Amino acid sequence: SVTEDVVTGYRMHNRGWRSVYCVTRRDAFRGTAPINLTDRLHQVLRWATGSVEIFFSRNNALFASPRMKLLQRVAYFNVGVYPFTSIFLLVYCVLPAVSLFSGKFIVQSLNVTFLAFLLIITVTLCLLALLEIKWSGITLHEWWRNEQFWVIGGTSAHPAAVLQGLLKVIAGVDISFTLTSKPSTGDDGEEDAFAELYEVRWSFLMVPPVTIMMVNAVAVAVAEARTLYSEFPQWSKLLGGAFFSFWVLCHLYPFAKGLLGRRGRVPTIVFVWSGLISMTVSLLWVYIN
Repeated sequence: SVTEDVVTGYRMHNRGWRSVYCVTRRDAFRGTAPINLTDRLHQVLRWATGSVEIFFSRNNALFASPRMKLLQRVAYFNVGVYPFTSIFLLVYCVLPAVSLFSGKFIVQSLNVTFLAFLLIITVTLCLLALLEIKWSGITLHEWWRNEQFWVIGGTSAHPAAVLQGLLKVIAGVDISFTLTSKPSTGDDGEEDAFAELYEVRWSFLMVPPVTIMMVNAVAVAVAEARTLYSEFPQWSKLLGGAFFSFWVLCHLYPFAKGLLGRRGRVPTIVFVWSGLISMTVSLLWVYIN
């Protein structure tokens, strides 16, 4: 497995072994981490692919021995199943645009029970966020960056890993979304210490997030125009739908910033694929409507 650390830990705990953290005063090991968008997506794809492999292998926590504790089972099961949650995340990111295109709010009818339920969920999520910040010792800004990249990875690398894993298990087809690399050079051809930070290399993983951003932006414009020229404008529906679309766009903002690079050099093929998918989805929606 490409996530050999998870498999090693699982087999140790599955045999009943105990593990402890060893934190040295001085760093025991040091390494490098990806600093640009392309390499970061590649890393997340590798992790997610390993998790899908674990889910479809004998190392699935559902098959753990009685020696493994309940919370350990939950933790290892979460490691194997989290890429599949990207399917729901993709739906959630597209729903606001569908609401704006159709002119119907996401929720058909608002009542006290629903609003109370929504309030409880929102407060619970806020408390969990505060608990994470306090427990990990990070700042609110760092926590928000982590949330943003969770959405970026969940709409790009995670669905690709699920597709890759399913094709391999069901059809025996081994496809790869491996990215191509190139040497880091400055604008004048000389070595630049930060050239790698601004590199943007083509990958099909970039298409879904760009498509989501385009669809939501177009949906806001269409809904605004429809409301302005309507005889009985319903501003509440516009504001409600636009709020959720802007919330999606706020999460994908670092992706857009990383995609532009230093001088906005975005590979043309990214826009071509995203535009084709956006038009196909729009025409399909019109046809169904």
